Amino acid sequence: MTADSLLPALGAAVRHAAHPARAVPGPRGACPCGAEDTLLADRDDGTVVRHGDFVAKAHAPDTDPTALAPRLAVAASLPGILLPPLNPTPADLLGRRVTLWPYGGPVDPDTPDAAPWEAAATLLARLHRAPAPQGLPSMRGPVKAARAMARLRAAGPHPAAAPVLRAWAALPGWARAEAPMPDATTLCHGDLHLGQLVRHPAPDGPWVLIDVDDLGVGDPTWDLARPAAWYACGLLPPDEWFRFLTAYRDADGPAVPADGDPWPALDVAARALTVQTAALAVAKSAAADRPLDEVQQAVVDACDRMSAVPPELAQGFAT
Repeated sequence: MTADSLLPALGAAVRHAAHPARAVPGPRGACPCGAEDTLLADRDDGTVVRHGDFVAKAHAPDTDPTALAPRLAVAASLPGILLPPLNPTPADLLGRRVTLWPYGGPVDPDTPDAAPWEAAATLLARLHRAPAPQGLPSMRGPVKAARAMARLRAAGPHPAAAPVLRAWAALPGWARAEAPMPDATTLCHGDLHLGQLVRHPAPDGPWVLIDVDDLGVGDPTWDLARPAAWYACGLLPPDEWFRFLTAYRDADGPAVPADGDPWPALDVAARALTVQTAALAVAKSAAADRPLDEVQQAVVDACDRMSAVPPELAQGFAT
């Protein structure tokens, strides 16, 4: 959760972006335009406040400004794939890096049948085929997986931790952020899920990708790994997975072969995302002193199955 002092300051910043020609409106909800400040997210990795058609994001406290700047430059250079920032140079606000963005309409979680899997896959393929600028940092997916494991270990003993730790130990070093990625040239998003898509302009504009905090060069299979892992764990219906995979291939995405079995390419990254998801689930369960729910138990069970089948022998680790 963010510090209490940040929210009013972030609200003032986004109201100023919405109304630059006049004095910053007063407290939340008192703007003459009638729009109220809306807290869209407040997590360890960022706090996001909306005012009308504008959004302000305070990035994580440990954000490296020298890495964030080129990531924002990529977003500004690829409109139609990534949502462009309104301020390519982040502002400093109470020690946090703050960026401003146009508001985009999110995926509706209440209509899963309308999930934009084809749009997500097509945007990823276009991103993966875009040239990566010199000096762009590495995609942060494996680093986030390693942080999830550190959080699991810090949570203390838990009966579900052992299979997660075994599955983690079986991954190659690059998937644990302990060695270079096999591909260090492809432009990747780094944290693809349906929450990273918005329609801009809202509510009916085309889909674009958001959140460049993990964007960088690396192995593009990581961007397909979360839906692949959900499919392998039985959490994503086969038809939705094949919609996603087919759209990615139709858009000439380079992460998997154009036809045939995609799993030899995807298996390691899908395993890593499964372990990351399970590690966070167990850590949260331990912190809240509550049992795992059905979905959380499914990814832990998948880790148990994964640890019994080496990656080189797997053809869909949990199916």
